[in-house]
Amino acid sequence: MKIVRFRKGKGIYFGIKEEDSIYFLKDKFPPAITPGKRKISLSKVKILVPVRPSKIILVGLNYKDHAKELGMKIPSEPVIFFKPPSSLIGPQGEIIYPKSVKKLDYEAELAVIIKKEAKNIPSSCAKDYILGYTCLNDITARDLQKKDGQWSRAKSFDTFCPLGPWIETDLNPKALDIKLYVNGKLRQSSNTRSLIFDVFKVVSFISKIMTLYPFDVISTGTPPGVGKFLKAGDKVEVEIEKIGRLINYVRRQ
Repeated sequence: MKIVRFRKGKGIYFGIKEEDSIYFLKDKFPPAITPGKRKISLSKVKILVPVRPSKIILVGLNYKDHAKELGMKIPSEPVIFFKPPSSLIGPQGEIIYPKSVKKLDYEAELAVIIKKEAKNIPSSCAKDYILGYTCLNDITARDLQKKDGQWSRAKSFDTFCPLGPWIETDLNPKALDIKLYVNGKLRQSSNTRSLIFDVFKVVSFISKIMTLYPFDVISTGTPPGVGKFLKAGDKVEVEIEKIGRLINYVRRQ
């Protein structure tokens, strides 16, 4: 099922998306995920960022075809970094192109949403700690990343983490097509079969470093095709098989 967080009037709710309708949850979420009889048209609500996490952890260089594209060695263990929750925006939100940035890049990624507190879990049990999956766009100031020699500033501007449009709970993450379009033109295309470290290994690895809490976001890396850069007015779409499309727009600061 697709769990969606949305605004109707002054209220913010969770619901289950079914075709063009959203069914309000019958009981409080979390932990319950029980759709009630009350529903509303998708067109009459504003879809929001699906979760508000305590942290967003991302994995760098985690696609075999991306490593090949860059001429880099396959890492022996996941390389992780962070984005702050303040960087989040939802579907249809604007990616703000900062005045200080010269090269703004996109990175389509499959994101994992954590269901319950996790610490020191084996990869064989990781599935039990995952609520579901969604789309993430790891927006990056590529010139600042190169200048700084580390990634914090380049990855952390407000609006640099589009996430959504909803959480798909019924999904096998091991063979999903992942694509990114800019103004309708295909820029990235791969499949999660090409992940160096699969979803469950990544969740386990991170849980052995830090405690994961409900709604924390783990993003699993980007496929080849980055480095063509964005400009003001661009429409950016991340499409992941069986999840949907995350659409955002670029605006100059």
